[in-house]
Amino acid sequence: MVADNLTIIGSSHISPESVKEIQGVLEEDVDIVCLELDKGRFHSLLHPKKQKIRLADIRRIGIKGWLFAIVAKWGEEKLGKMVGTRPGVEMLEAIKIAQRRQIKIGLIDQEIEITLKRLSKAITWREKFRFVRELFRFKRTIPFDIRTVPTEQVIETLVNEMRVKFPSVYQVLVEERNVVMAKRLNRLVKDHQDKHIVAIIGAGHVKGLKALLV
Repeated sequence: MVADNLTIIGSSHISPESVKEIQGVLEEDVDIVCLELDKGRFHSLLHPKKQKIRLADIRRIGIKGWLFAIVAKWGEEKLGKMVGTRPGVEMLEAIKIAQRRQIKIGLIDQEIEITLKRLSKAITWREKFRFVRELFRFKRTIPFDIRTVPTEQVIETLVNEMRVKFPSVYQVLVEERNVVMAKRLNRLVKDHQDKHIVAIIGAGHVKGLKALLV
């Protein structure tokens, strides 16, 4: 159940359409904007720089989680170039508007290092190789216009495919993060019942997250 003072926006991290929707919503009466980010990714969006490969980082998060992050980032950047945006453009726009309008920002996602550590332990090498293969296939047969946010039907199809083909990845990247974000949102809503809260999260998280809200 979504509280009366909470608005949830399902976004695409490379979609110009998401940017326009966020611009419209955040120019209205909003007290707190919650983002599907942690402190590390928040800082990286504001201060982008080329990441150096460090063995200490690979050891800390695990080789499989690190490789998955590299491949996923590459794929997202390729899709972003196809529409002329950079990944996370809608989050960056939300941050800029919030700072300009002095709207409080809440970071509700699980810390990326925890997620990648969990992924390293959970993901199988079979899923890893299948992910790379599917990434190239997906680029050739994208089932929707990537300039827009996918419809609920398309999202449901993609999420179900991920659940079947990559069960470990789905559990760590979707289900576990949904639980973390829902807990943090529930706490914010309870502590700020007189405030209008807007949560901006990836469209693939919306249905699962809503089911966890009280």
